[in-house]
Amino acid sequence: MPKATWKPHEKHGELTTQSDLPDSVYAFPQQRKEPLTDEQHVRNAVARFDQVTDVSDADRALAFANIEKAAKYYKVNLAETSWHDLGVHPQKHRSEAAAKGAVTRERRVGAKTSLITSAGRIKKVK
Repeated sequence: MPKATWKPHEKHGELTTQSDLPDSVYAFPQQRKEPLTDEQHVRNAVARFDQVTDVSDADRALAFANIEKAAKYYKVNLAETSWHDLGVHPQKHRSEAAAKGAVTRERRVGAKTSLITSAGRIKKVK
């Protein structure tokens, strides 16, 4: 098992952007995916582990080591003992599904809609 690279980072009192966080805060530090900044984020990383795409088995092993270390720090109980327990079925077509959803939203936003005016007439709007 790889050595965990995770280190606690708690910046309270103000919102931070992703770029403000050091790589050592992420479960997947090279990809900067799944920040582990508090117990809720640790739980989210566990729940979304199989949604991370374009990573190697070595990246997953490192991510699990980071999740374990953060879980211990934030006192989150993990039932899983290996990344295989979390990422048995990675979502291989997630990128395509996300792109399809973006196109669908774009169509909805760009579609013309009709409004009925107070006079009862139909008015086309963008």
